[in-house]
Amino acid sequence: MQQKSIPKILEDIAMLLEIKGENPFKTRAYYNAAKTLSGITNLEELIKEKRLREIKGIGDALSEKIEEYSTTGSMKYLDELTREVPESLLELMQIPNLGPKKIKVLYDELGISNIGELEYACKENRLVHLAGFGEKTQEKVLKGIEFFKRHKGEFLFGDIYSEAEGIKEHLSAVIAPEWVEVCGSIRRRKEVVRDMDILVAAEDHEMITSFFVSMPEVDEVLVTGETKTSVRVKSGIEADLRVVSKEEFPYALMYFTGSKEHNVRLRGIAKKKGWKLNEYGIFDGDDLVTCKSEEEIYHALGLSYIPPELREDSGEIESAERGNLPVLIQLGDIQGTFHVHTDFSDGVDSLEKMVEAAQKLGFSYLGISDHSKTAYYAGGLKYDTILKQWEMIDRINENNTAFHIFKGIESDILPDGSLDYDDSILQGFDFVIASIHSSFTMKKDDMEKRILKAMENPYTTILGHPTGRLLLSRDGYQIDMMNIIDGAARNRVILELNASPYRLDIDWRYLRYAKEKGVVISINPDAHAVTGLGDVFYGVNIARKGWQESKDVLNTKDVNDIKEIFKKIRNAKRRQVNHS
Repeated sequence: MQQKSIPKILEDIAMLLEIKGENPFKTRAYYNAAKTLSGITNLEELIKEKRLREIKGIGDALSEKIEEYSTTGSMKYLDELTREVPESLLELMQIPNLGPKKIKVLYDELGISNIGELEYACKENRLVHLAGFGEKTQEKVLKGIEFFKRHKGEFLFGDIYSEAEGIKEHLSAVIAPEWVEVCGSIRRRKEVVRDMDILVAAEDHEMITSFFVSMPEVDEVLVTGETKTSVRVKSGIEADLRVVSKEEFPYALMYFTGSKEHNVRLRGIAKKKGWKLNEYGIFDGDDLVTCKSEEEIYHALGLSYIPPELREDSGEIESAERGNLPVLIQLGDIQGTFHVHTDFSDGVDSLEKMVEAAQKLGFSYLGISDHSKTAYYAGGLKYDTILKQWEMIDRINENNTAFHIFKGIESDILPDGSLDYDDSILQGFDFVIASIHSSFTMKKDDMEKRILKAMENPYTTILGHPTGRLLLSRDGYQIDMMNIIDGAARNRVILELNASPYRLDIDWRYLRYAKEKGVVISINPDAHAVTGLGDVFYGVNIARKGWQESKDVLNTKDVNDIKEIFKKIRNAKRRQVNHS
């Protein structure tokens, strides 16, 4: 049993119940259980010891179903449910602008049970006169289908990385670890990937191939060959194993890491020297230019070593020629983080547990920022609850001088650009993250004005998830990100790099512009459970792709520096408001 499959199954049941039109309290119980269990780090242990009932919201009925699945690999209740409601309807949930109630209408009235049938129905204008739909909704559904098809076959890095590392670990049991590497877009830390490239240096190709196809991660063998074997793994992504000699390994490592555009540039540099560069080596005529590492290959080409994250042909070649590549931020540089939710709003874990987990990660501070009052659906904090949380934070800070909690809030940006608390309340926080959680479809100019006005607020410290995108689920708002970065620079606002693997927002492609404008980045996990704090790892990957150095990132500073930075931002913004 894979621990992460349990929450997914419970979420699927909740969706099917919702489509079926089941009692909303029953549906919500499954959604809540899925959310709760996704934040439990020792789920398998609790199931094995039959201690699930100790978890809030997990009663006897749910415990029995989970234990049944853990033991047998199936769940009778889910099987019965899918006989009543086709499981293929879950595919429709992947279409933006389409929820369970509308899916139920489509199934009941038109018999639509998959995306192909839905697209055909839209083309035939069958949704126009359907109750609860209409022409505009049909247009939105068609756009949602186009979005789905555009991203079909793509996978979130966060969903694939651990699986790729598991495969690497298994192969390292039979091959020395230094001769096994995950290449391609995974090694370059792209936020979305299409396949998995595994490179191995070994003499016994047959043994390695046989071991690879028999690994527990492999779901289906697609192609086997002497140098390349392709399989489909449990997540659904295709994984290609390539076996080369140790002499060829550094060249193959560079080649299969890519990107394609980066490799084309390197081959052009080699050609100017009269050499030929490919996955087998650098050749001067028939002679091999011997290199024992990627570093030596780059040096042979007259370049500084280029870290994999930068290999996107976005200026890294020119910087490597000049010898002025950035010293990229590392995970170990992070001293703390912000944008953390607790059970005061919609988080799973208590404030104390989040602090304890942060300390275990080696952090020296944590910025708590639960949802604000407008986010009623997420248990947004009313003023009396804010005061209660502040008292708790003060008490913990007094008793734990080695760790500091910053008082924050994630305040909703309303459609007119104002924040949803009065200044008299906002001034009591150490920092304020201003974020959009509603009215996503505003016109470009209106959305930009909304965000820019929110950044002008004297208490806005950080702009949260700046574009609002959800990778593979929802495009960002219609905004010119350059204008937003310029606004952040003018108003001394820190831009969040939301480290959730579902967001990774701000996009790495804009980070260099932010760096040029002197805009500070904060790598925030948007954590709703202790496990979410680890998402800082994904944020650091994206920061590296965006050429960020330690000095460019807020949470590489120590506690005293953070206090001073927040104070300076607030004072400067107040002066700015007073002079305007």
